Amino acid sequence: MNAPYFNQKQPIKFKKGKSKGLAFRHYDADRKVLGKRMEDQLRFAACYWHSFCWPGTDPFGGETFLRPWQTAETMENAHLKADAAFEMFELLDVPFFTFHDRDIAPEGETLAESNKNVREIGEVFAKKMEKAKVRLLWGTANLFSNRRYMGGGATNPDPDVFAYAAAQVKNVLELTHELNGENYVLWGGREGYETLLNTDIKRELDQLGRFLTMVVEHKHKIGFKGTILIEPKPKEPTKHQYDFDVASIYGMLQAFDLQDQVKINIEQNHAILAGHTFEHELALASAVGILGSIDINRGDYQLGWDTDQFAMNIPEMALACYYIFKEGGLGTGGFNFDAKLRRQSIEPDDLLEAHVGSMDACARGLLIAEKMINDGVLADFVAERYAGWDTREGKAILAGKRSLDDLSKSVLKKGLDPQPKSGKQEHLERLLNDYI
Repeated sequence: MNAPYFNQKQPIKFKKGKSKGLAFRHYDADRKVLGKRMEDQLRFAACYWHSFCWPGTDPFGGETFLRPWQTAETMENAHLKADAAFEMFELLDVPFFTFHDRDIAPEGETLAESNKNVREIGEVFAKKMEKAKVRLLWGTANLFSNRRYMGGGATNPDPDVFAYAAAQVKNVLELTHELNGENYVLWGGREGYETLLNTDIKRELDQLGRFLTMVVEHKHKIGFKGTILIEPKPKEPTKHQYDFDVASIYGMLQAFDLQDQVKINIEQNHAILAGHTFEHELALASAVGILGSIDINRGDYQLGWDTDQFAMNIPEMALACYYIFKEGGLGTGGFNFDAKLRRQSIEPDDLLEAHVGSMDACARGLLIAEKMINDGVLADFVAERYAGWDTREGKAILAGKRSLDDLSKSVLKKGLDPQPKSGKQEHLERLLNDYI
């Protein structure tokens, strides 16, 4: 690849109104929203894997993208891939990027060779990051592609595989730290089981808890100040995933006393596969204090697997942003585009178009959420609905100062006959549409 990969030559800018060429229509990085620049609120990241590693295959057809660096898994091509990636980061002017170790460099014959390959590209990243604006949102290790992980990494029945996975994570966690990454993600794509006939659930859960604890311990040992994140991954590739959704991960973190050490990276498409809405997973994680970051994409509601489409659903983005930003935002996290082109979108600049369109959709969602938060109508309605719990008696019940006997006596003495009040769901849905 002796010339730039993309046809677009200049960084894409925000332009008001309609204009020729590729431009942001709603994402204005410097616009103040809820007290911060839009860029600092959304903290966009471009992912390495779908953008530059996925070749456009599906279960019934081969590669469609035919990118120059996809001819073979070589270090030469890994360098070409890095050139194209940073070209895109600069054209989009995104503040962050993300990667798996197997995205950036080919696996070697041994772990030592694999680590060396990853480190070599890590040095390339470091040099490019000195000249570019882009920073590392998070790194992660691929503990799912190699056949050694067919039975999981942390939850594998073989302690040698567990040890290999731990060593792989150590390398990427340390590289993430050296590149000043703001988070480290544990993506447990095979931490589950296919049949109980060959599975000891208690052992596997204990292994998973120990693995997570080791990662946290090593984070502190090397002085990594970033956040450790777990990404819920339901159904794919196994139907019984230990990291199924926010609720299951929160229970696991509590069981191993890690709820103050680990947060969650939530993906829209995974929320759908778990049978939830995106906003449900965001609101629950926020409620229990473990919302860390998000992978922003769009799933197909008619299909039972990851489609990883670019997020373009503005009403959904408005609700997502409402539940994220009414509690103050994502901290060290961000909006990572874990999304891929459709396999018929084969032009290089299609990748730019997809990111620009999705960044605009997220920006519109944020602006709508700002109106909802500033107006306070939804929040006021919810507060009024639960106002009884803010009274002296309500607080006493929750504080453990009332027993069943106490409550029974109080109801009988006062002759209480409480009647239900309307939840006004349709009124609130109509109100939401007014904002959009």
